[in-house]
Amino acid sequence: MSDRFVVDPPQLDLLLKQLRLPTMRALWRGFTERADREGWSAARLLAALASQEVTDRERRRFERHRAEAKLPPGKTLDNFDFTLVPAVSKARVGVLASGDTWLDEGANVLLFGPPGTGKSHLAAGLGLRLVENGFRVLYQRTANLVQKLQAARRDLALEGAIRKLYKYHLLVLDDFSYVTSENAETSVLFELIGARYENRSLLVIANEPFSAWGRIFGGDAMTLAAVDRLVHRSHIFELNVESYRRRAAIAARRAEAGEPADGTQAGGPESG
Repeated sequence: MSDRFVVDPPQLDLLLKQLRLPTMRALWRGFTERADREGWSAARLLAALASQEVTDRERRRFERHRAEAKLPPGKTLDNFDFTLVPAVSKARVGVLASGDTWLDEGANVLLFGPPGTGKSHLAAGLGLRLVENGFRVLYQRTANLVQKLQAARRDLALEGAIRKLYKYHLLVLDDFSYVTSENAETSVLFELIGARYENRSLLVIANEPFSAWGRIFGGDAMTLAAVDRLVHRSHIFELNVESYRRRAAIAARRAEAGEPADGTQAGGPESG
């Protein structure tokens, strides 16, 4: 009596589906045919299929986490022009992009500067690099997140809503300065900051300095407490440079007028 094991392809497909191994299920026929032709050992065949499964699982994980991060498209660290913001160290940002130590400590990143200076671009690029390195990130406009937390509070579910955000190693709050105590109950924002303090990291993008934050939190005591929690173990960057959009508009006007991009006059002492 032969002890040869007979492979039933439909049954094997079903087993791999039940084991949630979609890549091995898709590839096993081609790999086994190659193994038969080239005389692979059983261990080599199994290792090759397992390696493909792990690689594809990592790719799916990255795509899933990148989609859930809601990062602005097209903004990466590779296309961020560090030469235009000399106060921001590319090396320092590169260290943050690795994520390890500061995210473990629940440290924060604070980006300050007027509109159009690249704060959102830098934040999105840093967030994408962290996702590539295996961390989970969520990018939100602060006003939108405050509205969601307000709704959760009305439903007596604020604590649960904040707890759900713990799964994100980094929560990016864009347009932070546009939230004011006059049009939003920003105590939920304070509770979010307090809940993530030394547990999970925040990246805050603000157009105004701390001294103007009283109108966000509606009082000195809450403002000082919020700033104290954000600043502790923080990495602060100030992008006090000319607006990207203003520079682009000026360059476009000069191009239409046939002027050099640096503003020098054609035929002048710098033209030769």
